[in-house]
Parts: sequence; structure tokens; C-alpha cells
Amino acid sequence: MSLPKTLAEDVARNLVMVARLIDEDPEEAYAYSRIALRLASRVAAVREAAGFAAYATQKYAEALAEFRAARRMTGSVDLWPVMADCERGLGRPERAMAMAGDPEVQKLDKAGQVEMRLVAAGARRDMGQIDAAIVTLQSSELASNSVQPWTPRLRYAYADALLEAGREDEAREWFGKALEADKDGSTDASDRLAELDGVEFVDVLGDDETDAADEVAPRAEDRSDVRDDEDDADRDGPADGSAKA
Repeated sequence: MSLPKTLAEDVARNLVMVARLIDEDPEEAYAYSRIALRLASRVAAVREAAGFAAYATQKYAEALAEFRAARRMTGSVDLWPVMADCERGLGRPERAMAMAGDPEVQKLDKAGQVEMRLVAAGARRDMGQIDAAIVTLQSSELASNSVQPWTPRLRYAYADALLEAGREDEAREWFGKALEADKDGSTDASDRLAELDGVEFVDVLGDDETDAADEVAPRAEDRSDVRDDEDDADRDGPADGSAKA
């Protein structure tokens, strides 16, 4: 659907802000998405952006409605995994599992299929089926030494499932593999490894900074003698005997 130039520019500005803020300030991104939605609700890209903004703020029912609208407009299956994850967010893991078995999944590209596998494993865990979740994540993508954009999250999810199942040694190994692949810091695999190894991080600079601040700027009560000395000096005149200006 085409929009008048001025309206299209206004919509585009709001969509840019959604993309810019969605990770750092999801609530603000959501507010911009609502403006874009009011301006151009019949544009698929707007509905999709509104869906992701709602998803980021855990408004899963609203996100699902927007994703469904975008899918109707485009006919694309790309949103299928995140729609299934919205079902999880709404407390309906069984629906997410049903979507994981839908023929639509076969139309997804490799990244989409991996994402669907992650959602399905999460749904299994929601239902208390931890062993089934582990099996769900076991795949050629997990076993591959090739690092793809989805590799850190896939390895991390596998490690986390292993840990929940009480398989700590294996979990440590896979958290390590996730960390190796995670060049952008998209997971907290390093923290999880440290936690497993019993490492505690201590703020060693805190006390030193406080002591340094006390030396540079004494507390108000410690300056009372200084103020008294200054007052006496003002009454007696300058120490060198010269007249005050």
C-alpha cells in the first residue's frame, strides 16, 4: 500500500525510532510503534514493527494480533516462530508445540527453522518435559562446528536445558561452546560459566574510591576547625599586615 509522501515520511521516522530503541528502551519503542500504527495501520511493515515492540514489552496478546495481521497482508511465514513464542508467553505451550509441527515450518529458511526449534524446546520446558526439550535441541545445527548467527543462542539453550536436567558437566561444556561462538555478547554464557565454577565478582574499587573521596573532600563536620580559623583570620586582618581591599 502506498502512502502520501508526507505521511510516509512521518511513518518512516517513527519506524526508525522503534528500531533504534527496541533493545535499549522497549517501552519508548512501543510508544513510537503506536504512533506509526495510528498513521498507517494497513501497512504490513507497520503491523510487524508494532508486533515486535509489543513483544519486547511482553504484551503477547497484542503482539500476536499484530503478527497475524502482518502475515495476512504479506502471506509470509517468517513470523511463525515468534507467533509461536507469543503463545508461550500467553501460557499456551501446547499451541506453540502444535505450531512447531505445522507444515508452515517447512517453508521457513534455516534461521527460521532453528528459531522454531528453540521455541519448541522452550515449550517443552514450560510443560516440564526437560528431557524432550534436550532432544528437541539436538540437531545438525547444534553439532556443526560452523558458527552462524543462531549458534550462540542454540548452544546456550542446550546448555541451560542440560543444567536444568542436572547434567552439570555437559552444561559447562556447552556454555563454553556458546561463549566461543558469542562474539557479540548476545548471551550471558560467561556469567553462567563463572557461576558454575563458583566465581564471585567483587567491586574492589568501591572502598578505594570512597577513601579517595574522603581525602580530597573532608566531611562537613571535619571542616569546622577550618571555618573557625578562617573567621579568626578575617577579624585579625591579613597575616602580612596589608590592608584589605
